[in-house]
Amino acid sequence: MRNIDLAALEIFQAVAEQGGITKAAVRLHRVPSNVTTRVKQLEEKLGTKLFLRRNRKLVLSAEGKRLLGYADRLLHLSSEAEAAVRHGSPAGVFQIGALESTAATRLPPLLARYHRSYPEVRLELVTGTTGALIARVLNHEIEAAFVAEPFAADDLEGDPVFCEKLVLITPKSFRRIKTPRDIGRTTLIAFPTGCSYRRRLESWLGAARVVPERVMEFSSYHAIVACVAAGSGIAIVPRSVIRVSLAASGVAIYPLPSAVATARTFFVWRQGHQSIALEAMRTEVRRITR
Repeated sequence: MRNIDLAALEIFQAVAEQGGITKAAVRLHRVPSNVTTRVKQLEEKLGTKLFLRRNRKLVLSAEGKRLLGYADRLLHLSSEAEAAVRHGSPAGVFQIGALESTAATRLPPLLARYHRSYPEVRLELVTGTTGALIARVLNHEIEAAFVAEPFAADDLEGDPVFCEKLVLITPKSFRRIKTPRDIGRTTLIAFPTGCSYRRRLESWLGAARVVPERVMEFSSYHAIVACVAAGSGIAIVPRSVIRVSLAASGVAIYPLPSAVATARTFFVWRQGHQSIALEAMRTEVRRITR
């Protein structure tokens, strides 16, 4: 059986992303009948339905979802191979992830330097918790990510990059904190489950049998610091975030035990994965860790 050609995969990918034939045809500058024919030919070639129709929209079948992962990787490799031959340096789209705090305080100079060195690369950055970012790397949604320890993933490779110092912040009106028991049953303000810094704080409190009254979840350190300043609860944040937060003057800052406070940030990617853009980023990362 002949291999699937890249054009068929590109059409399949467009229909999957656009959710329909007409929108995919517009994006690909093809007539809808041609797109329909190519999708049917691909389904016949593979002997399975790739799309199901639901509420006047095409959605991927289980087999279609499986194929999409391979299509994304093959089309990315094709684009990268063409760029490497034409330019001799990284080009195209490079999708990476980062913790919200890392993106705000650590990455701007690194990404600016990368852009100056490789202007043909279009960097796309997404933010999230360590758990969410690792899942996206392993699912081939992004190539690499800056995440915080502790994390467990046997299918990852990585390099240590930054070392963050975490601190406990409370409203200025809150009692002075010397031990976890001084916190009592107050509200914990944190990122959603999957945040490695949140796990550190919960483990520290749990070891002292201190259970927060409840947890308020946010996806922004600016919102977390502002809520603490307003008296809503306590939080654990990187000290680098406090330096750039507009609400920092409204919180009290307390040191944490070294085992809790010291957290390394790693740059991670799928085990065995290689690309020119990734290797270029690793080179830039190594420059700041020397």
